[in-house]
Formats: sequence, C-alpha cells, structure tokens
Amino acid sequence: MNSPVSQLVDRFARRITYLRLSLTDRCDLRCAYCMPERMTFLPRAEVLTLEELHEVALAFIARGVRKIRLTGGEPLVRRDMMQLVRALGRKLGTNEEGGSLDELTLTTNGTRLAEFADDLAAAGVKRINVSLDTMDRAKFAELTRRDSLPQVLEGIAAAKAAGIRIKLNAVALKGINEHELPDLIAWAHGEGHSVTLIEVMPLGEVEGDRFDHYLPLDAVRRDLEARWTLSASDARTGGPARYVDIAETGGRLGFITPLTGNFCEGCNRVRVTATGQLFMCLGGEGKVDLRAALRSENPEAAMADAFARAMGEKPERHAFVIDKAGAAPALARHMSMTGG
Repeated sequence: MNSPVSQLVDRFARRITYLRLSLTDRCDLRCAYCMPERMTFLPRAEVLTLEELHEVALAFIARGVRKIRLTGGEPLVRRDMMQLVRALGRKLGTNEEGGSLDELTLTTNGTRLAEFADDLAAAGVKRINVSLDTMDRAKFAELTRRDSLPQVLEGIAAAKAAGIRIKLNAVALKGINEHELPDLIAWAHGEGHSVTLIEVMPLGEVEGDRFDHYLPLDAVRRDLEARWTLSASDARTGGPARYVDIAETGGRLGFITPLTGNFCEGCNRVRVTATGQLFMCLGGEGKVDLRAALRSENPEAAMADAFARAMGEKPERHAFVIDKAGAAPALARHMSMTGG
C-alpha cells in the first residue's frame, strides 16, 4: 500500500499500537476452562493464508502498530508458520517507510516450543508467553485433557537456552490450582521467568460451570501479601497486566483482572482472528471483516474503510461478569476463536 494511511486512533483518543494476530483456532490441548473436549474447529478453507496474514500485519504496521503477538488456538501447530514469523521479523527496528515493529512475540502452550525455540530466536522473537496453570503432572493432564507437562517444561527450557525471555501465564482457578500458585511463582522466579496471573474469562460454552472455579485475583493478592513483600512496579509490556515485584523471590508478578479490575481505559489493542475478522474488543461482539476487504477488487480502499469503521466502533470497555452459578458465558465464541 503506497498511499499515505491514517494512524489507528479510536473515538476515545486511544492510539492502537498492539495487534494480537491469530494464526489458527486449532489447539493440541483441551483446557477445561477454555473449550470442550470435542471442540469443533473452523474449516481450513475459511482460514487466511500465510500470505494474507502477512498482508494484514503489514497494513497494521503501516498504521502505527509497533507490537504484534501471534496467537491461536496454538500458533505453533500452524503448518509453515515460521515463514510468517521470519517475514514479520524483518520488520523489527527497520525504521523504513511503511512502518516498523518494536516487538514480535507470541503466546504458546509450550507443547511444541522445544522444536521451534531456536528458529523463533533467530527470527527476532526475544520474549514469549507460555500458558502454564500447574506443575503437577496429574493435575495438568486433568485440566488440559492431555499428558503434556514434560513437553511443556522441555519447551520452556529450550526457549530459555535460546535466549528468549519467558513470562508464564497462569489462570487462577478456585479448587484447582489456588494452593500451588506460590510454588509456581517461586519456581518461575528461580528460573528467571516472570509470571502473570489471570482471572478466568467467560468466553464460550465449556463442560462445566466457570463460577465454580472463579477465583478473584484481589483475594489471591491478599494471600500472597501475607507470605511475601509485594511492591508496585511501573513495568509495562504493552498489555493489560499490572505488575508487582516480590522481594523474597527477586521476580516480577503480573495481574490481569478482567472481572475485578477493569483495565480498558488505556486499551491499545485489537485482535484479528485466523479468518480475518477484526475484533475491536475481546469482550465485544463488534467486528469488521478484513478477509472480505483483502479479497475485494480494490483491497487498499476496502482495508482503509474497514479500519475507519473499526476505530469508530471500538467500545470504551468490556463488561465481563461471573456472578452466579449456571450463568451463560458473556460471549458465545471461545477464546481460541478470537485469539488468546
């Protein structure tokens, strides 16, 4: 796209600098709080090609996006995904016409990380998020419905050896992992990794009631403060987490609180699904079809129009609630559909 383009600024004067780009809705785990065992995935014909995903990313970069996180499902199960990672890696720090990236990263469950760690590092990925809710092998197998903890730990070790900084994401779950969170945090900090705790999000139908396992992070924080010395940190990674430093472990801990502490006032993020649907808010239904724009007779004009509509429709905040047993999810779509 050679003509000048507008920076992405929504109607609340928030500048959009962070894109979460989903490569696939498929995943090789079946985490109980995320999806049912017999999950129905998208037909492959509906998913954008790697070339189209690259075009989408370049359009965002040209409009001021400085950070791209590749997501899924599980991004590492997408065939030939390293082609896209290498192509986007060439936009890191280029300062060329058409924009450049400050950071290219991804979120992964870690099951295939050992296979890709060296290639990711070589492509310019310096930091990743790995989802890990428990280090108990039996509990991991029960929660994810797959006995894959050894592969995940192998992947984390491989990424560390490749020089990639690691942040572990753990969903706090009442009655499942709440009592082992301090041990998970201490282990991670001992390995040089940071940790972010996340409240369970009411997205998509699952085989159970999320209310039963909803654990407010303000309660978790009080428990941790009784054990350790927590001090507020001004660290930011471009996302919604707010951080503290723990004196006794020497590490950093983040909290993502979509339910107990709405963080939308400074939102700088949008999400694009593997089918090219641009969601302006994880907690909203509003979307714009970038796939149709890409495949139109005049993609440049259609994309410009799509971005303008998206910025005009991005909501001020989400309204996630888990307040009673048996309540329907806030949204019908699963997190793997939107991109984690």
